[in-house]
Amino acid sequence: MIVLWELFKSFFTANIFGYGGGPASIPLVFHEVEKHQWMSQSDFSNGIALANALPGPIATKLAVSVGYPVMGILGSIVAIIATVLPSAIIFIVIFKKLDQYKKSKVMLGIMLMVQPVVAMLMFSVTYTMGKTSIVQLGWIQFVILAIISYIALEKMKYHPALVILGAFVYGGLILPLL
Repeated sequence: MIVLWELFKSFFTANIFGYGGGPASIPLVFHEVEKHQWMSQSDFSNGIALANALPGPIATKLAVSVGYPVMGILGSIVAIIATVLPSAIIFIVIFKKLDQYKKSKVMLGIMLMVQPVVAMLMFSVTYTMGKTSIVQLGWIQFVILAIISYIALEKMKYHPALVILGAFVYGGLILPLL
């Protein structure tokens, strides 16, 4: 029961302070996962990769990918509820009030000040996961995959899910043979 409460608290908190949507909550969830030692960095990275490959909001898929290994189906349900509840509360209770002030200089200032913090949190998680990938794959494969991903996403305009699927195929079928 204590683990379920910690799971709820962690996801609820991450999604209250994850300003900017699901991707902004990833670093906060990552911090909680590390703090509670619920899974390895590698497993967390794999969970994010899988979550990105599937349709729908990243936050709920991340809740399942962490909640299930921690406490099974019940853990997934608790993590999903904790993920959705902050948005539902804010949307229902506060939305009308915020709408009145959306052009306020104070609100605009708050939103502008939060953006660099979210960017640094995203950089921190990206750096940590990149470091894990380099250790597991090695520099050469990491750089090759990064370059191929960049070209596929930015130059060839492939959908991110296709790039992630390609990485899954490479990691699951080709990498074990090397």
